[in-house]
Amino acid sequence: MSTVIVLGIGVVVAAWVNRDLIRIKIASVYARVAPKPGASSPVSSGAVAPMSGDAPWALSALPECLTQVSKSSGSGRYVRAHLPRSAVRIVPPARLSYGDCTISIDGDEAFVRRGTDRFRIPPSVQFYRAQGEVAMMRETANSVELRVYQPVQP
Repeated sequence: MSTVIVLGIGVVVAAWVNRDLIRIKIASVYARVAPKPGASSPVSSGAVAPMSGDAPWALSALPECLTQVSKSSGSGRYVRAHLPRSAVRIVPPARLSYGDCTISIDGDEAFVRRGTDRFRIPPSVQFYRAQGEVAMMRETANSVELRVYQPVQP
């Protein structure tokens, strides 16, 4: 055992004395990097893909056409109490236009079109017209939701 200790001490001392000769030299390496994209410009040359799908919130996502002023959800009795005064149900089939948006009411569902975008408001939905407002009431298995909108003035 003492031989191992003496030999270990000898190796450490020899390494310390010759430390300049033992240096590990790391060579510089050139790493290839892919070019980075340039700064984005506000003008895009690519075509924008149209959006489509089921969207109970579609009218709330189109502020150029309608502005949501209130939302109520809960039981049918609670929600009906929040309908605007003098609201009259719009009987399907009907077509409503606000700005560049068109709402087609067909049975208990509706279709919203704006440019190339097309959304479906799934059943069971009813629309109401009141003074300066349009209301959408949608009933699901769990609750009833009412959203009231005002048309955007041009």
